[in-house]
Amino acid sequence: MDDEAARRNLFRITPSSPSPLASDPASPAMATAADPASLPPSASPFSSTGALESVPFSSGNPRIEETRGVVLLHPDPPAAASSSSSHLPVGRKPRVCVPAVPNHMTYADFCRFCGAFVPHMLEMRIVRIDGAEDQYSVLIKFDTLSSTDSFYNHFNGKRFSSLEGDVSCVRFVEDVHYTQLIEHAHSSVTSLAEQPTCPVCLERLDQDPGGILTTICNHSFHCSCISKWTDSSCPVCRYCQQQPEKSMCSICGTSENLWICVICGNVGCGRYKGGHAIEHWQDTEHCYSLELETQKVWDYAGDNYVHRLIQSKTDGKLVEYNCYGAHGADGMCSICSGDAGMDEAILNSKVEAIVEEYNDLLTSQLDKQRNYYESLLLEVKEENEREVSAATAKAVSIKHQKLQTKLDKCIEEKRFLDDINANLVKNQEMWRERIRKVQERYFVIFEL
Repeated sequence: MDDEAARRNLFRITPSSPSPLASDPASPAMATAADPASLPPSASPFSSTGALESVPFSSGNPRIEETRGVVLLHPDPPAAASSSSSHLPVGRKPRVCVPAVPNHMTYADFCRFCGAFVPHMLEMRIVRIDGAEDQYSVLIKFDTLSSTDSFYNHFNGKRFSSLEGDVSCVRFVEDVHYTQLIEHAHSSVTSLAEQPTCPVCLERLDQDPGGILTTICNHSFHCSCISKWTDSSCPVCRYCQQQPEKSMCSICGTSENLWICVICGNVGCGRYKGGHAIEHWQDTEHCYSLELETQKVWDYAGDNYVHRLIQSKTDGKLVEYNCYGAHGADGMCSICSGDAGMDEAILNSKVEAIVEEYNDLLTSQLDKQRNYYESLLLEVKEENEREVSAATAKAVSIKHQKLQTKLDKCIEEKRFLDDINANLVKNQEMWRERIRKVQERYFVIFEL
């Protein structure tokens, strides 16, 4: 790998495999964030021994896989000498970290915040600092040390927005260690292979001089492409860096075993906690409630689950829930336990009911589709008739105008010929009179 590619791969890792540091058993990076004793003295989490401070971080989609590591930061220079390059860390590298970026700032907002420094950035990587739920951090690699110092002097202590009090803090980075890869679910096919191209423009990542930005879910883009993405979610997997607030019971405030009413949105705890969800049903008769953890719908009136689709924990897609039995309040299924013959009869009745319901639904949808397309055909037919009538009227009008023009021309020619005919008749009488006079003179002369 050439020097340019090595510089560009400083922060980027393959989402499905740990970094080369983590693959070496003798490397200190093999230590996990949970085992500070196995790290070097300056690399223990939240320690500041020596001249460096180590801060644990993580990245990746928590529902699929997480990559954990430790970033070694230089201490901040004194406030009075922070603007002087002589007081900057000795032996510093062209790498900085911008911690505590507010979650409401999207990737495009941060690129606009960096402004003219973006062309000098080889790579930006978005990570989460442990303990900061409403913030994220950015690891940045610059092309030159002078660009790094200019970025530090310009943005250290600067507000992210003039309307808010959040202030940016820039720290020089000594090194980054990737320590652990945690898989929470089977990765999809797209995450098993490295993406050498930008998913937005489909060009190679190493061909854009503007640098590479790796999102918090380990997807890489050109900075010029991601800066046009105004949403806070990833363009590839739609993972959002700004996670929603944790739900809690509206009565007791607990965050365990929560149910949300699908009619009015009231959040209450289950009957094995405070029972506020079932009390809401008794007060309002809103009988359908969704369990937030399993995404299943419970019918209090029928005292069973009535959902058809649930959300997969692997990729977030909706999949069919294949258990057709009635569930009790303890979560036991009538098909999964009990008499086999009775279970088969219940299953068959459930299947028949579902098939009948599906057929009715399909028939009603087909009728709606037929009515819809028939209305479209009627509109097209009426439009065609209007267009034909308009075209016929236009053609008749044009033909009438042409015939009227010819008629006027013929009338004009007839008038002209009538004038000529009248003149010719008049001249004929005159010439006859002259001929008669000439003949009379001739006879007179002949008699003489």
